[in-house]
Amino acid sequence: MREGQKRDLARSIRRNATDTERAMWGLLRDRRLNGIKFRRQVPIGPFIADFAAIERRLVIECDGGQHAESLADAKRDAFLADGGWRVLRFWNNDI
Repeated sequence: MREGQKRDLARSIRRNATDTERAMWGLLRDRRLNGIKFRRQVPIGPFIADFAAIERRLVIECDGGQHAESLADAKRDAFLADGGWRVLRFWNNDI
């Protein structure tokens, strides 16, 4: 997927956020979490992270049931970890 396509997909995902993603964004936006700046639906390599604090190299993911024991998520986490990112995953019902 080209960069422009990834950017457009991220924009579309932002516009169609789930209730859980909207709730998490309400907690993270405007540096509400310890003054850390987060962005939402951020393209990182071939992936789009739900939320990312670029300066801290921190990704937060909101996961529904489809993510239980997901091999794709494990590959994604490994890719991000290799790039120096830390990934925190939260189940939707915990948010």
